[in-house]
Amino acid sequence: MSGPLDGIVVLDMSRVLAGPWAGQLLADLGARVIKIEHPERGDDTRGWGPPWLGEDLEAGSVERVAAYFLCANRGKQSLAVDIASERGQALIRQLAEGADIVLENFKVGGLAKYGLDYASLKTLNPRLIGCSITGFGQDGPYAHRAGYDFMIQAMGGLMSIGGEPDGMPMKTGVAITDVMTGLYATIGVLAALHERDRTGEGRHVDVALLDVQVAALANQALNALVSGVSPERHGNAHPNIVPYQAFACADGHLVLTVGNDGQFTRLAELLGHPEWADDPAYSTNAARVGNRDVLVPRIQAIFLTRKRDEWLAELEARGIPAGPINTIAEVFDDPQIKHRHMQRTLKRGELEVPQVACPLRFDSQPAVSEVAPPRLGQDSDTILAEMGLTADDIERLRREGIVR
Repeated sequence: MSGPLDGIVVLDMSRVLAGPWAGQLLADLGARVIKIEHPERGDDTRGWGPPWLGEDLEAGSVERVAAYFLCANRGKQSLAVDIASERGQALIRQLAEGADIVLENFKVGGLAKYGLDYASLKTLNPRLIGCSITGFGQDGPYAHRAGYDFMIQAMGGLMSIGGEPDGMPMKTGVAITDVMTGLYATIGVLAALHERDRTGEGRHVDVALLDVQVAALANQALNALVSGVSPERHGNAHPNIVPYQAFACADGHLVLTVGNDGQFTRLAELLGHPEWADDPAYSTNAARVGNRDVLVPRIQAIFLTRKRDEWLAELEARGIPAGPINTIAEVFDDPQIKHRHMQRTLKRGELEVPQVACPLRFDSQPAVSEVAPPRLGQDSDTILAEMGLTADDIERLRREGIVR
């Protein structure tokens, strides 16, 4: 079954996470994504292990591959080519002539020295859409700097609001800025594709990790801009809603997310204090936020009297949003996750490659590629042959180390 982007060709010249995440999403949506990799090193994340899938190197029958690489490269073909060589550059230009989108995350000016920057490629293909992903964007005083997710979480304010009030500022457990940047990049190129249908011209999309992180501060950014005061760390509590946080139970923890006054009324009844719903100190969310230092300890003391799953059953029965704090292993054992088929397995030779499905569905059908992340240079011969190179041409390029 073809996807919404069937017929679209993407050159993915990015590596690590933000760019490859965008490329994988475009592949899930049906685009043909050709991943351009260095013939020897490949994508950096090929070596970012353990853990590895396929450890049996001595037997020679199974290839070892880093789990990190597997998370962002489903659905792609791998063309291993040395873009520092003139012949390699010529191959990329030829591919760009027939491509719709090129993704890259080189430092500003990094591709210009090879004549592979967007401005150069667009002279060959005016319909080409380019997307450059960098730490700080194509201009500004930091444009020349390299940018990594952890550093950007710090500089972009996210760490300042993560962690316990009396502890160290904390990053998230996932490189969330990279992931969000990949999503914004995808949105940008899809918008440019739509515009191209009207104008016939491609666009250059400039996406910076720092810009994305600042944009994604959401309500916390406006909390600061409206009040003139930087938000403080609240740990697992919410700055604007109460009670909306983690609570300890007799045998574990749960997360309670009371989003309106009706839910709070039902919670007060469950906890044995229906009078809270009429108390001016607690009857509205604004009042509860102002009196959290009194209300939250009272709620906490009651939650400690029963086991987590008992509380969750009671909360569910009353329509009060709450949930367990699952480990990642527990996530994939959750009946809802199983029902939605969020864990997939793809075949790559002898390897059974686990995958997390794309969450998009079209007419109830999942948008997810059935092609496992590729071996380095796995598709080089096929792609080069499609470009008109003979077997002798390809062998010559291989001997010269230009392709793998």
